[in-house]
Amino acid sequence: MATKSAFHVIVLGPNGGPREDRVTGLLVRSTSMKWTPGSAVAVDAGTLLAGIIRLLSQNSHEFQNEKGLVVDGPFEGLELPYRTPEANAAHIFREVIGAVLITHPHLDHISGLAINTPILEAGSGPKPVAALPSVLSAIKNHMFNDVIWPNLSDEDGGAGLLTYQRLVEGGNPRFGLGEARGYVRACNGLLTKCLSVSHGRCKQRFHPESGTHHRIGSAVFADQLMLPSRAISVDHTDASFYSPARSPRLVPSNPKEPVLAMVESSAFFLRDHCTGSEIIVFGDVEPDSVSLEPHNRRVWEAAAPKIVAGTLRAIFIECSYNDSIDDAYLYGHMCPRHLVSELKVLATKVLEASDASTGGEKKRKREDTRFSEAGAEQVSPRSKRTQSIAADKERRSEPPAEAQNSSAVVDEQPDAAKDEPIDDAPDVDEANALDSARWANLNPLPLAGLSVYIIHIKESLSDGPPPGDQILRELQAHGEEAHLGCEFHIPNPNEGIWI
Repeated sequence: MATKSAFHVIVLGPNGGPREDRVTGLLVRSTSMKWTPGSAVAVDAGTLLAGIIRLLSQNSHEFQNEKGLVVDGPFEGLELPYRTPEANAAHIFREVIGAVLITHPHLDHISGLAINTPILEAGSGPKPVAALPSVLSAIKNHMFNDVIWPNLSDEDGGAGLLTYQRLVEGGNPRFGLGEARGYVRACNGLLTKCLSVSHGRCKQRFHPESGTHHRIGSAVFADQLMLPSRAISVDHTDASFYSPARSPRLVPSNPKEPVLAMVESSAFFLRDHCTGSEIIVFGDVEPDSVSLEPHNRRVWEAAAPKIVAGTLRAIFIECSYNDSIDDAYLYGHMCPRHLVSELKVLATKVLEASDASTGGEKKRKREDTRFSEAGAEQVSPRSKRTQSIAADKERRSEPPAEAQNSSAVVDEQPDAAKDEPIDDAPDVDEANALDSARWANLNPLPLAGLSVYIIHIKESLSDGPPPGDQILRELQAHGEEAHLGCEFHIPNPNEGIWI
């Protein structure tokens, strides 16, 4: 199985708390690079060394020979040079992990990075930490700041164990060619591109001198010592913590009242340099239907052509709660009904991308589709997808004129304006308004062949079945009703995922 796969993913931390030893953390590598130095990237680091040690301890009996070659389990194929799981975990962090990608600066995504970084002193150089500028600003000013934790970075006179790599939101067009345009190196064998998404809302107050934002209720002393951070801090004085429903106003009626702001998170596109295959790893994210600044649609628009081309293999995305949660208590997270609604938007974008790829050959494709349904064995799955979707798109009415004009206006904006956040939230829940019955008879379905792995499940710490069991059942039921065609999975942390 591994020999046919482009990606090897190890889920170190599958959950979103409250246990501190299993919070978010993944390792990703290209199978073309084997287990060579700098061949893996960590995506988030709530759990890092602790997760590696746990997995190595559980699979220690799988060493095949005296060289320490692992023949099964999540670290299959890795030669471990030491006897103990602890020493081998330190080796993996120092030498095998080439960089750490951080989706957003919440503790359950960065705490392992802080605690683990001192062991890099015995390594060969600073470890790159790559993220959006706002994320790195928060980490720099509020964690590695010689107050919360020593400054272990190579900036501002720090120890030099970490080096910050500030990513261009949406990709850097100066790098890459063709389909890899905008991608930058993540580690040996992997490229990455980062898009901003919303992880709920918080209150902020603008500081007129520094041009920054800070926590409501801060003392004057904090105002005077304001660090140049773009990070958003949270007011804990009322019940509005990340609630998407309790603070509906973008502009306060009272000038002294704080303005609501988006909590920025990220979606990383990871591209295998050898095959061109890709996966997407989301940080914490909320549905566009409740967001102050809907950003998910941009991710789906970028992903759809890759699904049509057959290069996007999997999505790792959070689904923290089951459907019993009310929207007012999502706190910037997903539940099954909202995740499937988001995937319905992706399915619609796939239809549009497939139609665009067929050009003026819709009629011929429609005829070919009828033929392929009679003799399916003569047509490849990818060809069937294009033909069936094209025929279905032809039967649907064209979008309204105002939608076409709106798209044209966006295209005419200057480059600087294109990078600004999109805050034109729809008046209705676009995802739920989609009529998935219009693609119900397609063969294959729009998201056929796509695997969706669920991470960041909130643990209940109570008797009874794991929360993921109900979440998975609800996702599968919603997905079948929506005729998506994708497969939902809850990762097993004791097994590697080959994609």
